[in-house]
Amino acid sequence: MSKYTTGEIAKLCGVTVRTVQYYDTRGILVPSELSEGGRRLYSEDDLKLLKIICFLREVDLPIDAISQILKEEHPEKVISLLIEQQESVLSEEIAEKQDKLDKLRELKNGLKNQTNISLESIGDIAVFMESKKKLKRMRWMMLLTGIPVTALQCFSIIFWIVSGIWWPFVIWVLIAVPWGILISRYYFNHVKYLCPECHTVFKPTLKEAFWAAHTPTARKLTCTACGHKGFCVEIWGGDGK
Repeated sequence: MSKYTTGEIAKLCGVTVRTVQYYDTRGILVPSELSEGGRRLYSEDDLKLLKIICFLREVDLPIDAISQILKEEHPEKVISLLIEQQESVLSEEIAEKQDKLDKLRELKNGLKNQTNISLESIGDIAVFMESKKKLKRMRWMMLLTGIPVTALQCFSIIFWIVSGIWWPFVIWVLIAVPWGILISRYYFNHVKYLCPECHTVFKPTLKEAFWAAHTPTARKLTCTACGHKGFCVEIWGGDGK
């Protein structure tokens, strides 16, 4: 079985020799044996223990708490819970960092498409990025609520063709029209538009927004601030006010 000197075990765990010696004086990492010359010698088990102690220090546990944990009848259970907790914390941190990285990349790609970069254009891109996920969630919600209505439409039309009975189609119309009105009001109450000319966020009338030519991310509207008429970028409108 391998034996390690104080310097060797310290190097393997990325700590100083003085740290290893300190753990010895505190009684949480006692060397397995001493050489004939009185040098501390550590075993493989000691190395594993030092790695555990280093981990516990990294999660900000004080030396006294580590000493108490190691004296427990089953310290591995406590350490396992701490590892799971730390894993959860690190996973959240990674997710947050990834989200920031995705936003930076979106901003970078957005700037590539800007011929004249200004503070206003950077602000527009930032606003669009911020609202993108919220708009996506809302559109998915609308799509899911529309599936039963679409299914009823298909069923009623096929049933009419096959059996000649038309009243299921009438029921669909009575459901689809109110649903269409409600979902349209909900949608336009929760979106606003960003003017590319004056960079103002505005809310058009429901009538204008409903009948305007549009793409998946923009509508051809008249800005209420500067009067510009053209395609304005659709963004999240908050609580609908």
